[in-house]
Amino acid sequence: MISKPILFNTVLKEQFSPQDRSAQSWMIILAFILLITACYFTSTGSLRLVFPATAFLVAAFLYLRHPIHYIGFTWWIWFLTPLITRLVDYKIGWDPTRQMLIAPYLVVFLTIFTFLKHLPSSLRQGGLPFLLAAIGVSYGCLIGLIYNQPLPVVRSFLDWLSPIIFAFHLFSNWRDYPSYRQHLQRTFIWCVLILGAYGVYQFVVAPEWDRYWLIESKMFTSAGQPIPFGMRVWSTLHSPGPFGTVMQTGLLLLFTSTGPLIFPASAVGYLSFLLSQVRTSWGGWLLGIIMIFGSVKPQIQMRLITIILVMTICVIPLVTIEPLSKVITTRFESFSNLEEDGSFRDRSATYDRNLNLALSNVVGNGFGNIWKVNEKTGQIEVIVIDSGILDMFFTLGWIGAIPYISGLVLMLITVSNYTEGRFDSFLSAARAIGISSCAQLIIYSGMLSIAGMIMWGFLAMAMAGHKYYSRPQS
Repeated sequence: MISKPILFNTVLKEQFSPQDRSAQSWMIILAFILLITACYFTSTGSLRLVFPATAFLVAAFLYLRHPIHYIGFTWWIWFLTPLITRLVDYKIGWDPTRQMLIAPYLVVFLTIFTFLKHLPSSLRQGGLPFLLAAIGVSYGCLIGLIYNQPLPVVRSFLDWLSPIIFAFHLFSNWRDYPSYRQHLQRTFIWCVLILGAYGVYQFVVAPEWDRYWLIESKMFTSAGQPIPFGMRVWSTLHSPGPFGTVMQTGLLLLFTSTGPLIFPASAVGYLSFLLSQVRTSWGGWLLGIIMIFGSVKPQIQMRLITIILVMTICVIPLVTIEPLSKVITTRFESFSNLEEDGSFRDRSATYDRNLNLALSNVVGNGFGNIWKVNEKTGQIEVIVIDSGILDMFFTLGWIGAIPYISGLVLMLITVSNYTEGRFDSFLSAARAIGISSCAQLIIYSGMLSIAGMIMWGFLAMAMAGHKYYSRPQS
């Protein structure tokens, strides 16, 4: 007789069998999907309130009853909410307030209970980086409330804090690291397959709801033109940058997984990743590969080489098809002439103008300083700062940036010293994902929103894996 796995619920401090509760959890998730589908076809306008509210309720149920499924549900809400929002906007008209996009933050914010309950007892057991980062975020919120409008402050607060508390939730469940590892691998395999396939479809067809969103948002510079073969792929997400970050993560995790979905996921995943034209994520993927390859045993290195060769054979025929090859080749050629590249020049100019100003900002401008409320439309509009480093110092100042960066650096130093990656390829990949994400902070604000979820979350998984392997053996 095969024994059922027993996991530990850190919130309720009780053991549970995920197998016994799985059917009940899936029924709740299926009911949520059916409700959202029914509302879309019968009362689309109600979805702007129903979707965030029911997503939160389902997440609360899973958080308490099936923490493993809560993790997967959270990631899928992040992956799919922008697409669902576009479908609603296309059917009933543009919503400048973008209120449906609050859903992922509501789902994640449940982990504040884990954070408040377990952080004090975990400070001597690896939790200090999370406390330091939270101190920096709290300071930024306080300054923002003094200097800026409340609504943009709340928006920024959610962007900054959500990744930290979610990451701590993952870390605090270190006892069940193998189950969380397996679930994350499965989640991101399906993510690469579904988001990659939709990304290719988006590039070739340019669906009407995506064209409508692009026209209304006026993001032509960063997202391309609303015509077939004219878009920079962003798939189900809200822009190419976050999509590139998600696919970079998923494609690196494919090297740690097995199963029949790996190769079809790789084919559409790499093709859509290239069509996103996000060079920062391309570089992050390459850095991640180098780090994984350098940290695992020779046996795993040979497996990685084999996988890379097979994936290359699958992808190369696809990228040679016109007009796909022209788009991808043109983007690659820009690496050889960065001085003439508009994006590179803009980022260089941003640093030239703002670096000294940012570093001389002791107090900081607080949360909400890069957001403004359009008084005519009520829409919260972002002022783009193409650098996480500049964003930290502008927002937090030296007073808030010191604890925030200290927490991040402490985490990076800690995970860099782990040796478990030699036999656990997932831990090696999680560390590589986290470190490569940090390296990209020079170029964009990768500590916020879904990019921050990935950076903080996978560093936390590496820490959880180390703590799991270091536990006393019974």
